[in-house]
Amino acid sequence: MKTPKVKCVIMGGGRGTRLHPLTKDRCKPAVPLGGSYRLVDIPISNCLNSGYNQIYVLTQFNTASLHRHIQQSYGFDPFGRGFVDILAAEQTMEKEAWYQGTADAVRQNLHHFFLNDDDLIIILSGDQLYRLDLHAFVAQHQRTQADLTIAAKAMPAAQVASLGVMRVRDDGEITAFVEKPSDPALVNTLVVGGAVREAIKDPGDSPYCLASMGIYVFNGRVLKESLANSMTDFGREVIPSLLGKRKICAHVFDGYWEDIGTVGSFWEANLALTDPVPPFNFFDSDHPIYTHARFLPPAKLNGGCVQNAVISEGCIVTQAQLRRCVIGVRSVIRENANLNGVVMLGADFYEDPADMDENARMGRPPLGVGQDTTIHNAIIDKNARIGSKVQLTPEGVPEMWENDMVMKRDGVLIIKKRAIVPDGTCIGKIN
Repeated sequence: MKTPKVKCVIMGGGRGTRLHPLTKDRCKPAVPLGGSYRLVDIPISNCLNSGYNQIYVLTQFNTASLHRHIQQSYGFDPFGRGFVDILAAEQTMEKEAWYQGTADAVRQNLHHFFLNDDDLIIILSGDQLYRLDLHAFVAQHQRTQADLTIAAKAMPAAQVASLGVMRVRDDGEITAFVEKPSDPALVNTLVVGGAVREAIKDPGDSPYCLASMGIYVFNGRVLKESLANSMTDFGREVIPSLLGKRKICAHVFDGYWEDIGTVGSFWEANLALTDPVPPFNFFDSDHPIYTHARFLPPAKLNGGCVQNAVISEGCIVTQAQLRRCVIGVRSVIRENANLNGVVMLGADFYEDPADMDENARMGRPPLGVGQDTTIHNAIIDKNARIGSKVQLTPEGVPEMWENDMVMKRDGVLIIKKRAIVPDGTCIGKIN
């Protein structure tokens, strides 16, 4: 079997409105994850661990921090011919519009891919947490002689209303694809059975459907032909238009997969990393997740009590109580602070004593979390300054409530990037 040239495209997403305010100043792929990483590190690492090092990231909003992260993280020697290129939306003589959808984003960048008819192109989402062997994905695509292969995840039928759902024969070929089905009768026609059902690990008694993960392998010629039109979205338009005309197969993935598209899912996916046996394993040395090498010292813990926490490099935690927390790089947490269910994204720098004295004169607390402060069920964005004797919790705070410093969304309190929370501030009710 001829070995094709494989190129990878990572979708950077739109404005990321469901992740606001985490996406106010950054695009979705640049949102920090797991203390030390960014969301974009997950699909890039899946590509590199599978042997594919020609990678494009398509973005159009707030790309500066993503550019900086990728430039600092992914340098390749010239002999491997590898690269991670960011392709931001651009105005041309032919087109001035932003990307109108996933398919339109790929269409607008086809000329950058130098795609031959016999090449393969993998299209991946930039806001998911999973580990997938893309080499096996491509091998199945070639073995079945498919024109398009879609990565599919078995999901309870009651949870597929926001996903693309497919009907799959026992040989793996897709015969129907419905984007975001809301009619229970229609969903019932998409419930899996036969050999596909038997292949799902521990499915239980509930009905299951196969949902698209938004990860595709296209033949180069088929991709170009399928985009020679005005369709804007793969799931809603392009894939349904190919049914019955091209061979489309499913690659069933049965591992951990989390779509991190909302504040709530982001918070829960991070906190799940603190479990004794987390659903996603960042400690897999055979399939590492790559990121920026910061050359920071180890975390420093001075007393206190820590239960089920991920504490990143460069942190300083002094006599604090941490329970089920993810603490990002360079975080500073001071005496008698009490954090429970907190995802702290860290800081970009350390303050020197002169800066701390100047901030004190201006009435601003230092970077990090102050003394005797209690924070429950919250996300603390980067470079936040939270004073002493502060109480922050979403309990008793209306959904979508917001001020200059803090917002509640999906039941989680978010302390905004660069927020200044004065000493003694109290938001919510600590039980």
